[in-house]
Amino acid sequence: MQKKIRIVDVLYPHGLTLSLAFLAVLGTSITDVLEPWPLKIVFDHVFASKRMPDWLASIVAYVGTDKFSILNFAVLAVIVIALFGAISSYFEKYLTTSVGQWVMHDLRRVLYSHIQRLSLSFHDRKRTGDLISRVTSDIDAVQSFISTVLLGILVNILTLVGMMLVMLYLNWAFTVIALLVAPALFFVIYHYTHRIKRASRAMRRQEGEVVNVLEEVLSSIRVVKAFAREDYEQKRFEHESRESVERALEARNFKAKLPPIVEVIVAAGTCLVLWYGARLVLAGELTSGELLVFLLYLGKMYKPMRELSKMTDTISKAQVGWERIREVLENETQVRDLPGAKPAPGFKGEIEFDKVSFAYDGGPPVITELSLHIEPGQLAALVGPTGAGKTTIVSLLPRFYEANSGEIKIDGTDIRKYQQKSLREQISFVLQETLLFRATVAENIAYGKPNATREEIVRAARLANADEFIDRMADGYDTMIGERGLTLSGGQRQRITIARAIIRDSPILILDEPSAGLDAESEKLVFDALGNLMEGKTSIVIAHRLATVRRADVIFVIDGGVVVEQGTHEELIAQSGLYSRLYELQFKGDKEPSRELMTV
Repeated sequence: MQKKIRIVDVLYPHGLTLSLAFLAVLGTSITDVLEPWPLKIVFDHVFASKRMPDWLASIVAYVGTDKFSILNFAVLAVIVIALFGAISSYFEKYLTTSVGQWVMHDLRRVLYSHIQRLSLSFHDRKRTGDLISRVTSDIDAVQSFISTVLLGILVNILTLVGMMLVMLYLNWAFTVIALLVAPALFFVIYHYTHRIKRASRAMRRQEGEVVNVLEEVLSSIRVVKAFAREDYEQKRFEHESRESVERALEARNFKAKLPPIVEVIVAAGTCLVLWYGARLVLAGELTSGELLVFLLYLGKMYKPMRELSKMTDTISKAQVGWERIREVLENETQVRDLPGAKPAPGFKGEIEFDKVSFAYDGGPPVITELSLHIEPGQLAALVGPTGAGKTTIVSLLPRFYEANSGEIKIDGTDIRKYQQKSLREQISFVLQETLLFRATVAENIAYGKPNATREEIVRAARLANADEFIDRMADGYDTMIGERGLTLSGGQRQRITIARAIIRDSPILILDEPSAGLDAESEKLVFDALGNLMEGKTSIVIAHRLATVRRADVIFVIDGGVVVEQGTHEELIAQSGLYSRLYELQFKGDKEPSRELMTV
């Protein structure tokens, strides 16, 4: 079981910076403790004539013993303490902000890397917008906590302890009375912190829903416009946004109640101290300077309590954000390299499925004890009704998913004995959904081989019949492609993906309906390119075009997750089985077979 991620693990690499920040925090706390003392000196030893303690008298003696010298010393002390506090505060803020920013970078890097490495089964369950929210908003909440609250809490605690010790030294009974309201304060803060956290969790979840809708609609904007659903999507977005506002207002309701309650309790404590302290001064048991120090300390002692009440929002957001980040980080990938897994050698391309079974996340079986064998260099076609399991079969070969039972072998070796990265580096893909990145044409072609030379890129484009339209572009191979390749036609996008597979030059090729939705002219260019791509490679194609099926060395007919027929096109037609029936249904009445065969 994976070790739980702790905030300490994230902060550990920045231990030196945090240690320096801690020293700055000590300086800030010392400043807060020392600030009232110059006023006490003025009230007790300038306005009044109370005898100085020996340790204080020895310090003041350097500037003189008369009242004006003592006043000058007190004024100088105020300036020195203020400068010391300003320097300490600057370094504390600078260092904690630095740590916060670098922790944010580290968390983003680790979380993004982990999300990429999680199995496809995880991504099948999670919505993209929610993951984006975790990488951005939730990490921002943690960064804000580290920058503004983490050492701030420490400052408040150290200041509180320091002031309590000084107050106990001056008059312990008076200090106990001053602290009578502390339990009530801490109870109120504790009570509201939990309620704020629950509300913040609901708010963060709803904010994720807003991002989900936004990402979903913007990534499918062409479909939205094609079906004139702008008004519907606007209402859907407004509904989620309104829910987010309501969750935020619910959290704000708790946040707004806490500071006034704290202020009332603090005021009650101040009144109690003032009433009792004034009586002690009148009775001669306490000097006016000591009362002033007590009142100033009391204000400063209540200040951390007030700030803790105001920090609850940041703390709650950070706690919720950290929980959501951990939820992803503690998700173990379902497809892992086994102990002792080795880099895959150069494949010849023999593929075997031996009684392989698979189901998605405990659902009904998609593949049941499926067995098939493909010789090196063969072109194999998978055909069958929709939902038969064809795409699942080709997804198991590169270990996008892990088979529940059985073995998948390449060149006679179980693919689980190879490291995933080295396995996938020897498999190329041309898919029905042609996904391109917002990058130049050359960068998209070289995506599977980043160190490719310009000559290799041009050669791959020529073999993919893509050079003819690339050369007509304004900047040729340096032309920037729009997001998801939408600035290109379907045939152009598909030929660039074929060029991407050609330049990779891997021994195994998977084609999932590579020419679906193309017109006749684009289809011819794509098929010519596919011929160049498949030459000398073991190829598995999920068949959609008759031309591909008829030239296949072996056709596997899949139904219900098992191979029900296999053979060449002519052999399967002669068997009068499922393949023959599907063929006749699709082409019945046609003198010349249509380009369509069977969809996934």
